[in-house]
Amino acid sequence: MHKLTRIVVVVLLLHLAGISGFSQTRYTVGGYIRDSLSGEALIGASVAVRDQGFGIISNRYGYYALTLLEGRYTISVSFAGYLAQEVEIELTKDQDLNIHLLPQSLMEEVVITSRRGDRNLTSSQMGKIDISMARIRSAPVLLGETDILKTLQLMPGVKNAGEGNTGLYVRGGGPDQNLILLDDAIVYNTGHLFGFFSIFNPDAIKNVSLIKGSMPAQYGGRLSSVLDISMKEGNLKKFEAEGGLGLIASRLSFQGPIKKDRASFIVSARRTYLDVLTKPLVAKSNYQGSGYYFYDLNAKMNYIFSDKDRVYLSGYFGRDVFGFSSSKQSFKANIPWGNATASLRWNHVFNKKLFANTALVYNDYKFSFSAVQHDAAIRLSSGIKDLSGKLDFDYYPSPQHKFKFGGQLTRHSFTPNVLSGNQGQLELEPDNDSRKSAYKAALYVEDSWEIAEKLSINAGLRYSSFSQIGPYTLFQRDEDGNKLDSVVYGRGDRIKTYGGLEPRFSIRYSLDASTSFKAGVARNRQYLHLVSNAGSTLPTDLWVPSSYRVAPQLSWQYSAGLFRNFHDNKYETSVELYYKDMHNQIEYAEGYSPSLRDTEENFVFGRGWSYGSEFFINKPNGKFSGWLGYTISWTWRRFDALNGGLKYPAKYDRRHDLSLMGAYELNEKWKLSAVFVYGSGNAITVPERFYVIEQTLTQEYGKINQHRLPAYHRLDISAVYTPALKPGKKNRQSWTFGLYNVYSRQNPYFIYFNQEGNIYDGGLNIEARQVSLFPIIPSVTWNFKL
Repeated sequence: MHKLTRIVVVVLLLHLAGISGFSQTRYTVGGYIRDSLSGEALIGASVAVRDQGFGIISNRYGYYALTLLEGRYTISVSFAGYLAQEVEIELTKDQDLNIHLLPQSLMEEVVITSRRGDRNLTSSQMGKIDISMARIRSAPVLLGETDILKTLQLMPGVKNAGEGNTGLYVRGGGPDQNLILLDDAIVYNTGHLFGFFSIFNPDAIKNVSLIKGSMPAQYGGRLSSVLDISMKEGNLKKFEAEGGLGLIASRLSFQGPIKKDRASFIVSARRTYLDVLTKPLVAKSNYQGSGYYFYDLNAKMNYIFSDKDRVYLSGYFGRDVFGFSSSKQSFKANIPWGNATASLRWNHVFNKKLFANTALVYNDYKFSFSAVQHDAAIRLSSGIKDLSGKLDFDYYPSPQHKFKFGGQLTRHSFTPNVLSGNQGQLELEPDNDSRKSAYKAALYVEDSWEIAEKLSINAGLRYSSFSQIGPYTLFQRDEDGNKLDSVVYGRGDRIKTYGGLEPRFSIRYSLDASTSFKAGVARNRQYLHLVSNAGSTLPTDLWVPSSYRVAPQLSWQYSAGLFRNFHDNKYETSVELYYKDMHNQIEYAEGYSPSLRDTEENFVFGRGWSYGSEFFINKPNGKFSGWLGYTISWTWRRFDALNGGLKYPAKYDRRHDLSLMGAYELNEKWKLSAVFVYGSGNAITVPERFYVIEQTLTQEYGKINQHRLPAYHRLDISAVYTPALKPGKKNRQSWTFGLYNVYSRQNPYFIYFNQEGNIYDGGLNIEARQVSLFPIIPSVTWNFKL
């Protein structure tokens, strides 16, 4: 680690020394790249100087800057799905140049495109997936509900958590090892309906970017990947409405100018009506009043004060609500959970070379359970709440360099499983409140350096620290769990601090115009942990901080790959190899069962490692588009306190993963698409022996995850029908027809052991049985845009 840190520091200092040595007169041209019809910023647009062999990419707010020698230049701007534009400039002083690109089609869904054709070759970033909302909408999905996370699961190196689930397992990492951001706010629980649908409403989303390789230094706090999602800003030109009506949910969005070309808003809402559909069925039963539904709301507004200042205010609020009622047993239960986030961001251009974003971010994830039977009641709650401030700078000293630097400070508040209740007038408040608080801070700097046309590097260095603070009581216990002594920490007292450097480095070398080699290495530290007995992200899972007992997770990831395009960038191919070494991995101890004790007293710690190869063939544009992804990988864990100290496959270890996605534009009215997926069976632990002791059936489990479920495979198809616009009409509509699991494959969800007969007459028969969730499921969704 120390050698890599020294290398990164030397590279950054050499860059700064070289930049400061410029002696000729240079000027900077800068501005924003926007959609000409809506005014939306275009993230990742290519801004190049024609015949010069260099350029820049617009940042996440659409800003770019080029510092050039005095002279005449032709600036070429391109973005996937838009008409390219060239502008001639005479550069004799610093100047503004805002560029508005015209979409190739007024219907975003018609243009099934990805990004600039050779971006996968020229960027030094490894393992990055930029996927347009158009491609996401074209993929067949469960019950017709477009889902960002399910589409990402079709990419090599990304696995799902099981049948229909939105959990992401990236290169051997768990679901908590992904940093998921919505307009800079961390999202702690990404699933609706116990994980079967994601919380991200596609009508509110503008940009989706997944980094599974060497993540840039601006990101931290997770070991495996970054999923950075940006919401739409709202149309600056005109009012629009769009939405859809599906089998289980409806959605509706409004956007438009508050002040034309200055301020805009967007509001997008979605709700299921599962409770409405099932109400007639439960009304005639003993379970009247039971039901389930989820809803979410996205809202955003922005105001352009000048070319130098712009403010954004965005938020998300979502809830799942499950209610159960049994009149026969006089029992009622209510289980709500969900996320709330808010982001206030200010963009400021100090000068053409220096762009800054200041953000204040609030997020709150809550889970609660309450139940009442007769005069007895019980209440359980858990959650995590953050308040963050961050400052990020983009500095453009020359076309060959782009510096990013900044910092972040976060206050965390954790509420792991607080239990209370009452029996009549008697209040039950056991001493189980183990709330924790912490501060997390980080500073970073990185440089993207185009050394030559064939060679570029990205060198970054991040320092992070994490401190658990009081109030907190640390108990010492004997082997039986009885309290022996305690240490009391007052409010604000520092209990334990962790921290360290996280160097990041990646390199790209172009072998020829259509082939490049890339390699990267990254050090990551993770201070927050999701501990679960399940194989997916459920609302009952606990987020816990690094603390006096729990050290941060650490990892090194090494990756290398060969990238080649064919037929003038019509086809993209790549092969990537990776190895990830992870320390301080967390599991529950053997024999764990929930109790009133602090959860972290039941943790054990060990090591994990994963390695594999990813193969990708992509056709991003044209009447036919799609991709083929294949991953072969291994993921292992070793804990001294588990499995006799022997290594075992992680529960998300899957040897083979294959996905094939294709979309074909038959004509202006019909578009067809299909998805086929195949995956090796998940690793599971099952009883290997059953025997009777004193007339009690006892089971003996084998070694951890030594058995496999049957392989998973499925075919989905869909067709989108878009009627021709009537003369004089601007309203657009479409119908999406889909079939999920076309050949009704009975894929395993879990295995249980059924018992028939009894042990007294020797006729007991125990049989393993498979539970499957989804047979063939048709769907239809009506979409509109006004």
